[in-house]
Amino acid sequence: MIYLDTSVVLATLLAEDRVVPEALWQDTLVASRLLAIEVRVRLSAKGLGSSHSELAGGLLGRVAFVEMDRPVLARAHDPFPVAVRTLEAIHLATACYLRGQGQPVQVATFDERMGAAARAVGLELCDLTAR
Repeated sequence: MIYLDTSVVLATLLAEDRVVPEALWQDTLVASRLLAIEVRVRLSAKGLGSSHSELAGGLLGRVAFVEMDRPVLARAHDPFPVAVRTLEAIHLATACYLRGQGQPVQVATFDERMGAAARAVGLELCDLTAR
């Protein structure tokens, strides 16, 4: 199972230099419900809410969302081994929650800080170059 970070979705939607292998989208993808909010807010901030709405909906439709319930938010409140921002804490807490439920989780991210934080809590990173 691949935990999808916002950086990967935005790289795809915004046709950034960082290329997401097509095979990733065929894998089992999961993320915090926060992902959908972040993607829509960032697209709107760039004035792309309307033009990218259908593409965003298609990508987000491939993701199984985990709600920001008490166990996830409780973990987000606890300290992490490295400094994280609020949204990173929620994403990491969600991935840790899934792992705690016995799910094998790899984190897909282009964000170096998120990748370092994921490794610091013992999460495996998805190799986006090898897919």
